[in-house]
Order: sequence, then structure tokens, then C-alpha cells
Amino acid sequence: MTAQTETVIRQYYAAFNAADPAGMLALLSEDVRHDINEGGTELGRSAFSAFLARMDRHYREQVTDLVVMVGEGGTRASAEFVIQGTYLHTDHGLPEARGQTYTLPVGAFFEVQGGLISRVTNYYNLADWTRQVSA
Repeated sequence: MTAQTETVIRQYYAAFNAADPAGMLALLSEDVRHDINEGGTELGRSAFSAFLARMDRHYREQVTDLVVMVGEGGTRASAEFVIQGTYLHTDHGLPEARGQTYTLPVGAFFEVQGGLISRVTNYYNLADWTRQVSA
């Protein structure tokens, strides 16, 4: 189970880097729980799809330096990586977008059930991101 969980997480980020939201969604359970950095919790694949569409409009990002760690039993995992991004269009409540680039370390936590991701929780330093795009 541990190797399968790592494979699913790596496939998720490969789809992310390929700008393949359908590929990402295919790896999620129908009732996936998504804990948004400094935000709320959304439930379900359709809510996650809407989140991805919004993100794709405002940001172009790539995951680099990915490290995946899987807990004993293989149902929980974490990932540490760096996001290399470009801020494309102003997102509600955030600084004005002018094509600024940014680099952020990110931590993510997952639960995997039946070979599908059932929880995604992301953490990054929003104050650092704001500083980078406001400079």
C-alpha cells in the first residue's frame, strides 16, 4: 500500500505540472476533502474542479523539488516541494497581478483510500507570497 500511495501522489503532481486538471481529478475520491491554505474546507470532486479552474485562471505554477513521504500503513502521506509560479490575473482580495513571478516552499498532507486521494491539505506562507508579488 505504501508504494501505491506514493505513486498516486506523484501522479497527482505530474498531472498538476502537465496542466491536466482531468488527470488530477481522476486521482481524487468523489467525496474528497480539500483544506485550502488559510481558508475553508471544500468537499467533493466538483468543488475541487471549480477550485482548479479558478487557480488556472489566476496562476501558472510548477512543482519542483518534490519529496513524498508515506506513513506506516500507506493511508496518510505528505509532500514537500517548491512552487515556481506566475501571477496572471488579479485574484479577489489579493494584490494586483502584473505577471509577477514567485517561489514558495509548500507542505501538503494527504489521505488515500482505495487508491484514491480522499484528503488534500496545503500549507504555504501567504505573507511571503504577498511580499513577492507586491515588490
